Amino acid sequence: MNKFQILLSGTSGGPRWDAAALFIARGFGSGLLPKAPGTWGSVAAMLAAALVFMPLPVWLRLLLLVPLTLAGVWAAARAEILLGRHDASEIVVDEWLGLWLTYAAFPSLGWLDLLAGFLLFRFFDIIKPGPIGTLQHLPGGWGVMADDLAAGVAAGVLLALMRALS
Repeated sequence: MNKFQILLSGTSGGPRWDAAALFIARGFGSGLLPKAPGTWGSVAAMLAAALVFMPLPVWLRLLLLVPLTLAGVWAAARAEILLGRHDASEIVVDEWLGLWLTYAAFPSLGWLDLLAGFLLFRFFDIIKPGPIGTLQHLPGGWGVMADDLAAGVAAGVLLALMRALS
């Protein structure tokens, strides 16, 4: 196993890294909210997208999604080990990055478009149609992240179609 594979497998770098992994995996605390943490994590991701992600140029958003996704895979894998559960409900980094992927290719989005993207993303994330559902069976952090990233792509495509038809 090379260093990159070890990093993404959820290995620990010590207590500080474990705390960082849990903080990231829990969506900066949004996954700790009671009842429907995935929805709360997505709401937090939508608000953060409006404030810090969408003001960036499209090329930078797309570029940032690569290291953010790798960090999410690591954090989710490590959190699963620390929490002792696969895809624990408090792990919402996948919702954050899936929703940000929904928005990433649009030059700008108003609040109604952000809300529509949120609703479309949650639909695909909860229902997990077709191959989206099979992706959650991948090992480790990839299994946590991949289905939400696919849901984000599906939601983004549908949002683009809706915007084109309006």
